Amino acid sequence: MASAGAPDPAVKLLSRAEAVAWRRGVAGPVVFTNGVFDLLHRGHVAYLAAARAEGAALVVGMNTDASVRRLKGPGRPLVPEEDRAYVLAGLASVDAVVLFDEDTPRELIAALEPDVLVKGADYALADIVGAELVAARGGRVVRVPLQPGNSTSDLIARARRGEA
Repeated sequence: MASAGAPDPAVKLLSRAEAVAWRRGVAGPVVFTNGVFDLLHRGHVAYLAAARAEGAALVVGMNTDASVRRLKGPGRPLVPEEDRAYVLAGLASVDAVVLFDEDTPRELIAALEPDVLVKGADYALADIVGAELVAARGGRVVRVPLQPGNSTSDLIARARRGEA
């Protein structure tokens, strides 16, 4: 529950159709990024702040639980989609969160038509899904440097080894 005066993060959780309508109302460049965001950590927060700095608003596409299981296996995600989305929406840098069930965000990117597409620098430009869609519309693709040692996989591995 949001405290008095603080907006409820749930208002940032949008369906695909709601996100398309929301995007039309944004004055200035719309930035898009996507991911699983399981066990939100410092690296995610820094990455999303850097993404938001690239435009007037940031919409985050987040994989549903079914999509994550297909991509990462039956033991993931650790945190259910409703909780992951709510925590993401609670970040000041995030203006909207949209879940997608496909294995890639290509269809969501095509529907939203963002002006800027952001991914981590661990992705080669040629491997960034939707890059050609954004570029074809005159948009930009930005690769953001990641913070070493700040990944969900690293956190899970350290936890399994009993390390802090």
